[in-house]
Amino acid sequence: MAGEILGVIGTGRMGGPMAGRLIDAGYSLVIYDTQTEATQPLVKRGAQLGKSPADVASRADIVLASLPTPDIVKAVTLGQNGISSGSRAKIVIDLSTSGPGAAKIVAEGLKAKGMTLVDAPVSGGIKGAVNGTLAVMVSCPQATYEIVQPILKNFGKLFYTGDKPGVAQTAKLANNLMAAAALVITSEAVAMGVKGGVNAKVLIDIINASSGRNSASEDKFPRAVLPGTFDFGFTTGLSYKDVRLCVDEAEAMGVPMVCGAVVRQMLAITNAKYGASSDFTSIAKVLEEWAGVEMRG
Repeated sequence: MAGEILGVIGTGRMGGPMAGRLIDAGYSLVIYDTQTEATQPLVKRGAQLGKSPADVASRADIVLASLPTPDIVKAVTLGQNGISSGSRAKIVIDLSTSGPGAAKIVAEGLKAKGMTLVDAPVSGGIKGAVNGTLAVMVSCPQATYEIVQPILKNFGKLFYTGDKPGVAQTAKLANNLMAAAALVITSEAVAMGVKGGVNAKVLIDIINASSGRNSASEDKFPRAVLPGTFDFGFTTGLSYKDVRLCVDEAEAMGVPMVCGAVVRQMLAITNAKYGASSDFTSIAKVLEEWAGVEMRG
């Protein structure tokens, strides 16, 4: 770590806390975000502000990116003034959820510039990013993995999935599909219970003590649905993007996604009704409206 400078591009709700953990670990950072206000807390802590992704990659040894969509990932890595135009960094760690297709394109584009992609999507939300308890799925050459391990360990538990670009993205999409599916089915079940006269909190307690427990019943409902705050910290737009990517990639592989297609439609409805910036626990609000109930407790 001595003398090693890291670049971080994308210092928003996930990238910001992760960059903060790198500062806590003693790394020197050069950061960039199109929203300047997102960089200010890190600048106050000693991070240097870059002028562009290319500038960051010209001043840092390794560049990390945390970005919202596949198109933005491709533009930031391979576009004009992108990371691939930098003169110093040779390793690029993509912490975004961009899908295996985009990862392969980015990996090839970076390879042509003498750079190596580390595909490293994360799961665990803002709370995990702050506390360093994320699941970090990693695919890259083994030798590169040895180099980036000390960096990525600051974010949480590492899972090495192989050396081919996109493998970690596949794992991440599978996880996010299941997280969204759990939220949809739990919302349906609890709406039915409340309609039938069961208190929502009592039903969630029963589910969590029984075989139906899942990530939505154990975490999302108690934190964001039962209190009526709908503020878990993950947007409907991003969840919809992830599930669309998952279903599209699966179908391209020849894997049918019958349940996945239904989850995608529920997110499409929630996205249309409450907007992309709404919290994805708003799926429960859709069920509340359809069933004519409120799931509180």
